[in-house]
This record gives sequence, structure tokens and C-alpha cells, in this order.
Amino acid sequence: MLPSMRSRAAVRLAWMLFGVTAVCLLVNLVFAVLNTSGPDPVGAGVALGSSAFYVACFAFTAVGVLVAVRQPRNPIGWILLTIGLVWQIPSEEIARYGAVTVPGSAPGSEVLAVLTSSAWVPGIGLIGTFLLLLFPDGHLPSRRWRPVAWVSGLTLLVVTAAIPLLPMSLREVAAYSFLPTGPNPLGVAALAPVADQSDAVLLFVPLCIITCAISVVVRFRRARGVERQQVKWLAVAGVVTAVVYLLVMVLSLIYGGMAWNDETTPAWLAVVQNLFVIVFMAIPVAVGIAILRHRLYDIDVIINKALVYGGLTATLAVVYLTGVLGVGAVVRAVTGQQRSSLVVAASTLVVAALFAPLRQRMQALIDRRFYRRRYDAQQAASAFAIRVRDKIDLTALHTDLVRIVTTTIQPSTVSVWVKPPHAARASRRGP
Repeated sequence: MLPSMRSRAAVRLAWMLFGVTAVCLLVNLVFAVLNTSGPDPVGAGVALGSSAFYVACFAFTAVGVLVAVRQPRNPIGWILLTIGLVWQIPSEEIARYGAVTVPGSAPGSEVLAVLTSSAWVPGIGLIGTFLLLLFPDGHLPSRRWRPVAWVSGLTLLVVTAAIPLLPMSLREVAAYSFLPTGPNPLGVAALAPVADQSDAVLLFVPLCIITCAISVVVRFRRARGVERQQVKWLAVAGVVTAVVYLLVMVLSLIYGGMAWNDETTPAWLAVVQNLFVIVFMAIPVAVGIAILRHRLYDIDVIINKALVYGGLTATLAVVYLTGVLGVGAVVRAVTGQQRSSLVVAASTLVVAALFAPLRQRMQALIDRRFYRRRYDAQQAASAFAIRVRDKIDLTALHTDLVRIVTTTIQPSTVSVWVKPPHAARASRRGP
């Protein structure tokens, strides 16, 4: 009875956390809409970006409750629920409403902003540390990783608790530009040395994340079968999210001055930044697929297509830019025109003509380099199809078929059934 009671309590707790997070999501969405009015309203694009972020973070909660209900002893589900709850704690929207939209309407909004100023630490830290260390079965890769787990846990705990107590200005601690520059109401003067070296202290968080990321590589090299496919899902989601985030940060640094979806951000850059929020959902979705084992082996197809179309896109982009910039510069030097629509049209036609043959070559290259077994099987099957058209000897055909199947598919047993001649005559005559 005791294990069943514990399972029931765990299921209730999981759904309770789901409900609390859903309420927080609703509060954030309501205040995000309310903040579009007032003396200093937030732009519609900014409100839309904030709302998209809250909805995307709710994916951690949705996946977390599924994992926690089905596998209550697996800590991954509870980690996902915690991450989702941390990101949904109402803070910025309520603080903006009480400080800008309707000043003085939320007396405790400044204290709430300070208390939640370090919520990003467990939000990002749990993804980069314990989610990586314990994925997918909830156990460390080996006992050697226990010190890493302890150091990561203490780092997240200390940094999360210390940031709201730093004796800095309210705006610096909460990191909200709309708050006043008065002193932090929760600041502790004894932590002044920590405040002076806050950037150095925060470096411990990414160092822990990098160390824990190494555990995924170690686990992948040791894993076999189902566990290897599970780690692939997490690795692909992490790489895609990291690459897109790096690209968005570079674009934001060049064109937006590191501004993230505010009134000064160009419209196209705001769209790109909001798209990254959608890509951020790939992490919880991949974790859910891996642990619940839903279409687990589809990851090989996804990786294959990502490599093919990623390489194809990069190659065609180089061809197009070479045509537009390189050939266009020559045309401008000869004709003196600033822009030639003929060069753009010709480059577009070249890219369109190269798409199909280049995709085939890229597919063959990827299969030959990364999927050698599949490539060899396709080549053997194609060769057998050519030979079988000219073969009449049934015995030789039987031997060749068994050899091809054994080489390509590698089954445990092989048997060939040949329809008897009298059965063929009976089927032609009918009953």
C-alpha cells in the first residue's frame, strides 16, 4: 500500500504544480495586455513577445506533468515542473503595472521584483546542470559526477539567494529599466564585496553548465540501444537551441544594441527574437519524447534531414550571395548601375536549378559519411534489382536474395517461401 500511496501523492503534487503554474501563466498574460495601456504603454510587439515567452516556457510544465505522472520516481519530470514554475512566477508584468501603467496600484510590486530577480538562475541553471546530469533515467552517469552535482546545486542555491540581497540600486538588482533607481529594500550591507564582484560570481553558473554538458557526451559514448536514442533527442534539441540563440544574440548585438524585443528593436529583429522563443520549446518536447519513448527512433531521420537541408541551405546561400555580390560588383563596375535586377534574377534561377541535383548529392554525401550502413544497404539493393532483371535460375536467385538480405538487414534468421506451381495453377483456375 505504501508505494501506491506515494505514487498517488506524487501524482496529486504534479497536477497541483501544473495548476499553480497555469494560474501564474494566466496572470502574466493578463498583466501583459494591461501594460499596453497607460501613460507609458508597452508596444504591441513587445507584449506579444512576452506572451510568446510565457507560453513557450509552459511547455516545460506540460511535459513535466506527463513525465511525473507516468514516472513519478524519475526526477526529470519534477525538474521540468520546477523550471516551468520558476519562469512563470509573476514579476516583471506586475512590477511594470505597479510602477508605470497604474503607479502605486501594486504596493509590493517592487519587493516582488527584487525577490524574483534571481529566478533566471534556477530557470537556466536547472536546464544546464541537473537536467543534463540526470537525463534520461534520473541517475548520474557514474559516482564520479557526484562532486559536480553537489557543486552545481550549491552554486545555484547560493547565487539565487544572494542576488536579491545585494546592496545595489533597485533597478540594477531587478534588471528592469522602468523601476526607480532607489536602494534595494532587501539589500544587506555586508554583501557589498559580493556586489562589487557580482560578474565574477555569476561566472560559476556557466562553468557548472559547461561541466555538466560534458556528462552528456560521456553518457552518449557509453550508451547503447534505447538510451543512446534518448540522448540523441536531448543533444539535437540542445544544439539547435544553442545555435539559434547564438545567431539571435549576434544579430541583436549588431542591429539592436543587445536590446531584446523592446521599442527600439527593429521589426524584423523582433520577429527573429520571438521565433527563438518558439525554438526554446524544443528542449522540453525532446525530453518528453525521449523519456516517454514516443516515436523514439525518428531522431535518426530528423538528424539526417537536418544535415541535408542545413548543408543545402548554406551552399545555396553562398551561391546566391556570390552571384548577387560578386557578379553584381563586376556588373556595376562595367555598366555603372548601382543595382542590376538582371543579376538578382539570374542568381535566383541558378539557385532554383541547382536545388534538386544538389539535394541528391548532399543526401548521398551525408549517407556515405554518417550513415554508412544505410548507404551500403541502398547500394546493394540497387545492384540486386539490376541483376534480378536478367536472372532466370530460381536457385541462383534464391541464394542471391538471401545473401543480400543477410548483408543489408542482418536478421537473426532468413527463410524464403516459394509458391508451388500447382498452387499457382489452382489460383488461376479459381475455386
